Amino acid sequence: MGATTANERIELLSEEIKDLFHPHAADDVKLIQKGLMLYRQGMVKQLQIWNAQITAMVQDVTPCHVKLNFARLSFSSCTCPHEGLCRHQLAVFFAAYSRVGSVADWVADWREPMKEKNDVASWGLQKAKDLIKANGTMKPDYRRWVESFEVSFDTILNSKKYSSPFIIAELFNIYERRIRASAPVEQEWRLLYEIVGIVVSFKKLAVLTEDSGFAEDVVRRAYLSVFHNLIEDADELVLKIGVQSLPFDFDEFILQLKDDVFELLTASSGLEQERIYLYRLLWTNLFKKKEWREQEIISINERLKSLEEWENPNPLMIAGIHISILQQKDELALELIHKMDDKVITPYLLHWIDLLSQTKAWKRVGPFIELFSAKLKGYLDFLRAYHSCASFTRSSLKAIAPYVSENGKVELYEKMMLATLPYSYTEYEYMLFERKQYDKWGDLQAFMGWNFYDLPRERVKVIEKEKPEVLLGMLHQSALNEINQKNRSSYKAAVRHLKKLRTLYKKIKRVDDWQYFLDTLMEKTKRLRAFHEECKRSKLIEE
Repeated sequence: MGATTANERIELLSEEIKDLFHPHAADDVKLIQKGLMLYRQGMVKQLQIWNAQITAMVQDVTPCHVKLNFARLSFSSCTCPHEGLCRHQLAVFFAAYSRVGSVADWVADWREPMKEKNDVASWGLQKAKDLIKANGTMKPDYRRWVESFEVSFDTILNSKKYSSPFIIAELFNIYERRIRASAPVEQEWRLLYEIVGIVVSFKKLAVLTEDSGFAEDVVRRAYLSVFHNLIEDADELVLKIGVQSLPFDFDEFILQLKDDVFELLTASSGLEQERIYLYRLLWTNLFKKKEWREQEIISINERLKSLEEWENPNPLMIAGIHISILQQKDELALELIHKMDDKVITPYLLHWIDLLSQTKAWKRVGPFIELFSAKLKGYLDFLRAYHSCASFTRSSLKAIAPYVSENGKVELYEKMMLATLPYSYTEYEYMLFERKQYDKWGDLQAFMGWNFYDLPRERVKVIEKEKPEVLLGMLHQSALNEINQKNRSSYKAAVRHLKKLRTLYKKIKRVDDWQYFLDTLMEKTKRLRAFHEECKRSKLIEE
């Protein structure tokens, strides 16, 4: 967590909360309003922003104590009975956010997707109806299909009647309904028609995005889900096509589709991962002929040679690596991966590890995992943002898990978790606890810098019963940290830690050690009168 400033952590938390609540959901709107009201009424007290969390007290009907966890929002808590994020936690968030930006602007930005949405629906739908009347359903003809998609897209989405990116998803839904209404009746042709529609639509929307100049974070919030939905639809369709008996002239359509798919690699400069994902999906599951893949490598190399200086070569290079893996030319693929920058190639390695694991090609997947492990640290350093690093680490551990399980490489799994701390904390903590490796579990908590009372109570109860000495170091550290704060409330917290320490020392029959520690501590802190008063008040020491 040390890699980010407090302001950056609050901004990241802000984005996560925006994604959790939807402005068109009545319950979400109501909760945001209640949290906003508590904040504006000045009910948030004792706000403190730490490395790992935000803490505060909210003066509602009854006072509520709130913790907002930066690393995992789901670990946040409130003493009120509400499940999940509550109005008190939102009030605390708004109070913290007010230190880095305008809360009014945050709320206005969150509500933005609702603007203009209803205005476009009626005229967009009317245009779609007119187009259906003009075209009717079409017989299989690849070029006519593409022309129809392009005309419909331009009519509905390339319009001057809107300026906000937040209505693009709504318009795209209208466009999709229009093209589906014109699909061939025969099931096998309909599946191909829809695949072609996805590729053309994806490409057109990517170009529109680039031409519009929308910021990347705006696209993510407004309609990135449209691209992801297209990829999911393509995934389902190629599976259905794989079990159908196909018409004789199907290959002729596939050949033309391949050309359109190739254009995904250079159609725009943005949405690189999405464009490559769709390309890779279709080449893995649809374009399976040996001669097609051989020709594709030639096309990629020719296009790389003709690239202008301003064009990005990465999508073409990653496509070449993918085709090489499909051709089982792993040495060539690994050589090409070695040459690429960690921050570019590392996320794609995950997909190839998944692909080879799915086919149980364990001998092949090993060298890819080894190379991935070598590049992972560089990629996490590039990502920097805590949430992004934690999310990618979880994906990484999930990707190598089948290989680890199949080949008994537990040490590889633990090595990767150690190398990716603090981002792998949740997974590593779970593994150590399940295996009853309590000493290592304690070391992990110390490494993370957790306060003793921040730890899950059910975990502490088990360890206190089975190996209580593990908790001693953490309680010592927590008590000393509180004492060093040098204020009355921290002294009270320190005394709580010390009383717990006393109990544990008695439990493991080390009373002499406890007494020696306490005597030494009292001597070192003899100038801290308030601390000694708290010790006497709690009967930790004699009057």
